[in-house]
Amino acid sequence: MVTVCSSCKRDISNLKGSVKFLCPNCGKTEIVRCIDCRRRGVRYKCPECGFEGPN
Repeated sequence: MVTVCSSCKRDISNLKGSVKFLCPNCGKTEIVRCIDCRRRGVRYKCPECGFEGPN
């Protein structure tokens, strides 16, 4: 199974510094972030509730 960044859609399967967490608002959807999007503060959006981060 390929895991992709929620922001840039890059494959992060073996990429150091990537994270997975549940949406901070609804807790239903898993958000995946690559190291590059985390460092640059690229926005992501939860498909379940519409929450946008990072804050």
